[in-house]
Amino acid sequence: MAVKIHIIYWPKFTKLKTLLEDEFPGELEITGEGTRSTTGWFEVEVNGKLVHSKKNGDGFVDSDPKMKSIVSAIEKVSGK
Repeated sequence: MAVKIHIIYWPKFTKLKTLLEDEFPGELEITGEGTRSTTGWFEVEVNGKLVHSKKNGDGFVDSDPKMKSIVSAIEKVSGK
């Protein structure tokens, strides 16, 4: 069963989607929701749980530690 990833974004969805698909080929079901009316949002949910939030101070996924945090959340629910 694929791990469900949902990203609320403006505008950096494509880059993170590609990075996650490269890290977990064929294992993720990634959806995205744009927020054209509210810029600056960047939220990442793994199986419905918020694991990264720009609104809450995490910023964009622009560093290895931030990416590792999301990867770790995915690994935890996928049993890796």
